[in-house]
Amino acid sequence: MKPFPTASKRPHPLTQHGVTRNDEYYWMRERANPETVQYLQAENAYLEATLEDLKPLRQSLFEELKNRLPEDDMSVPEKNGEYLYYKRLETGKQYPLYCRKKDETGAAEEILLNQNELAHGHEFCSVSAFAVSPDGNKLAYSLDLEGAEVYTVYVRDLTTGKLYPESIPGVSGSVYFSFGVEWAEDSRTFFYITLDEYHRACKLYRHTLGAQVADDVLVFHEADDAFSLSVYKTRSDQFIMTHHYSTTSQEVRFLPASEPSAAWRILQKREPNHEYYAVHHGDSFLILTNRDAPNFKLMQTPITQPQAENWRELLAHRDDVLLEHIDVFEDFIVLHERRNGLHQLRVSGVDGQAEARYIPFPDPTYEVSVESNPEFKTQRLRLKYSSLITPNSIVDYHVDTGQWELLKEDQIPGGYDRSQYVTEYLRAPAPDGKQIPISLVYKKGLKRDGNNPTLLYGYGAYGASNEAPFNAHLLSLLNRGFVFAIGHVRGGAELGRAWYEDGKLQNKKNTFTDFIACAEYLIQAGFTGKEKLAISGGSAGGLLVGACMVLRPDLFKAVICKVPFLDVVTSMSDPTVPLTTMEYSEWGNPANPADFEYMLSYSPYDNLRRTAYPSLLLTTGFNDPRVSYWEPAKFLARLRDLKTDEHVAILQTNFSAGHAGASGRYDLLKENALDFAFLIEQLQ
Repeated sequence: MKPFPTASKRPHPLTQHGVTRNDEYYWMRERANPETVQYLQAENAYLEATLEDLKPLRQSLFEELKNRLPEDDMSVPEKNGEYLYYKRLETGKQYPLYCRKKDETGAAEEILLNQNELAHGHEFCSVSAFAVSPDGNKLAYSLDLEGAEVYTVYVRDLTTGKLYPESIPGVSGSVYFSFGVEWAEDSRTFFYITLDEYHRACKLYRHTLGAQVADDVLVFHEADDAFSLSVYKTRSDQFIMTHHYSTTSQEVRFLPASEPSAAWRILQKREPNHEYYAVHHGDSFLILTNRDAPNFKLMQTPITQPQAENWRELLAHRDDVLLEHIDVFEDFIVLHERRNGLHQLRVSGVDGQAEARYIPFPDPTYEVSVESNPEFKTQRLRLKYSSLITPNSIVDYHVDTGQWELLKEDQIPGGYDRSQYVTEYLRAPAPDGKQIPISLVYKKGLKRDGNNPTLLYGYGAYGASNEAPFNAHLLSLLNRGFVFAIGHVRGGAELGRAWYEDGKLQNKKNTFTDFIACAEYLIQAGFTGKEKLAISGGSAGGLLVGACMVLRPDLFKAVICKVPFLDVVTSMSDPTVPLTTMEYSEWGNPANPADFEYMLSYSPYDNLRRTAYPSLLLTTGFNDPRVSYWEPAKFLARLRDLKTDEHVAILQTNFSAGHAGASGRYDLLKENALDFAFLIEQLQ
């Protein structure tokens, strides 16, 4: 085995509640320290040297993955006003072009934004906000070129193609979702949110085109550091809403979109443990609330008197159904429900009762989402559907007739026959008797002889439910005899709000024991064996697999830990770390002795011990604002001090990206090829 980089040890005692921990690698938090960068660069070089023999496999995997993606592709156009909006990809280009055409025969294409041009000279490029003004003549978009999820807003005149002179830095956005700017109906005013020094979205501003950014009006400052802030416009286009949210409490304010300078009104003041979300229809707001309803219920309230005493129940709480979201249109509503672990869409009249029915889906486990659907007056609901064996499909569901109209199914260059693959939805018994759902897929004809390489994936945090979408990349594993499984462990909300509550705070260890139960079930059912089993997770899922690796190092052959949260106690003890104060209600606050003791009992970094561990691949982004690069770096250094085996343990740091990894589609394929090559070498 090649010699690995050695990180220097420096005593750094941390004392809390009479307990002293020595964090000998605490110095790695010094981002500007040349030694920190040199160490991470040395680890990158060590990874490449260690995996030297895998270069041909990595290259062939990259070509496999690349050849399954259409080089030229276009999204299904979506109507908004006079135009049809869509994205398209061109051969050899990393990023999409954002386009539109007039909704008329023979209309010419307008390229509103070419992300490849924006990315020129940069290794990372993310577009978050993409908001066309109501008059259709201006585009506000936000851009991040470092991966830190700190965006700059620009405005383009779509009649001339030129940028307005002002730009607005330090704006909230996301690599995962398109949001960040909302226009008022005058097409001259828009709202945006800025970040504080701890990366918390907290200040809402109003900007008027042509004005100095320094003169923008601070509309609201969310001073409570347990809360974050977002802004959205109702589908009716009549209101702009702010959403103030912590993990246990929420508050909504609203403003007529036609009166951007008017006073904002509170729909219902925030209260501890009260979560609610509001959308607009007619003279009312429709509200999902968990007040006296752990799985949420649907209420209605007049806009003129929106306070809780005027809320009227439309759909009662149900013990076996979680209400997750609501989409409202002129003549119908869509409730996003979670039943038996699966995402369901309930369509009804606006009263929540008339002609209520569920949209049927063909697979035992799947992913479905409602597309942006900007048109308020429509009888079509645009959906995106896939499963572990069904490629991504764009569908129009005709609300008036129930027709399922397939508009586009992703084609897999080189061919794909779904009949050659099997997907199942199973249950694994946990130690306390709970039945943990497992979604899995494998090639038809697989023998359950305990000898199949298997990758088990999980997340289990924040009440985020894991879905089971199609991923063409996985064919490179499935065609090599792999089983791919998803453990729907507690900490998510697949089986209702209680499923989430049973996997957070003082119940967090249930997440880990659930995942271990899934692994043991796959072994007992003959899908795999200990020497053929790998686990993978990212972010809070990185905590999941890191904790399971430390709890049961004998159970797994290999672990992939991506942008992982591994140093739980130290990070949650530092309010200067981004997002920490907002997440006390998720993990606990180490200032509380009971929380400190419980978190310390499972924190992977603090529970490493002298024993043999599985092979390990860690990945991180140097600019990650969510989980800092030093968490996996410190974990790896301490692991090497203690492990008694000769298994590979490596770290890859992307110095040009953040939490989501590479932004370009080909660069991202290279990261996937690394993961797959590591798995194939370890398990086959």
